[in-house]
Amino acid sequence: MTDCKRYVLWGSAGHAKVLDEAIRAVGSKVIALFDNDPNAQPALPNIPLIGGKQELTKWLQNAQDPHGIYGLVAIGGNRGQDRLQLQELLANHGLRIEALVHPRSFVADSARIGSGSQILAMAVIAADVTLGSACIVNHKASIDHECRVGDGVHLAPGATLCGCVTIEPFAMIGAGAVVLPRLHIGRGSIVGAGAVVTRDVPDGVVVAGNPATIRRSLPSI
Repeated sequence: MTDCKRYVLWGSAGHAKVLDEAIRAVGSKVIALFDNDPNAQPALPNIPLIGGKQELTKWLQNAQDPHGIYGLVAIGGNRGQDRLQLQELLANHGLRIEALVHPRSFVADSARIGSGSQILAMAVIAADVTLGSACIVNHKASIDHECRVGDGVHLAPGATLCGCVTIEPFAMIGAGAVVLPRLHIGRGSIVGAGAVVTRDVPDGVVVAGNPATIRRSLPSI
């Protein structure tokens, strides 16, 4: 039986609820929430929302076996750079960072999953996929064979990467979007919900539609 690991989550909104369900599904538990937003509300019943960075330091000083506590960042959307930086913050405080894989997902034995990445229910990670750190592969998202996915990427629910796709760091693939085989999605770019990507996407743009076309540029990351 899986040991009950203790987790703290950075972020107290909807994605914390998703991670809590996945953590409980692997036989572990969330023991505290942290968030820098002074207006944040506790996302989970009976789980305390402690505060921000200063409160994290104080809390760990008084925690039982602090080096045995795991950390995950509960921030979704196209905030992959924030997610990676906050993950590094948790690691620098001595929290243990590892991938979370929902037991009702499929991950091929040959896939390589980076630290702090989150594979949620019904997601599929196929053969020889490489997934970076602090990624989210959301519910029913699918990554086919030999894809290369950079740090901080988010695949929203139902997104599909066909085989041999490359996704640069901090990009987001919207809900239900499809990226056709052997294409390249640039750093920090956003593929809109339901889009069908038929050609390479440059860095720092939003694409949408079928076939997907560039709609606007984004600030550089």
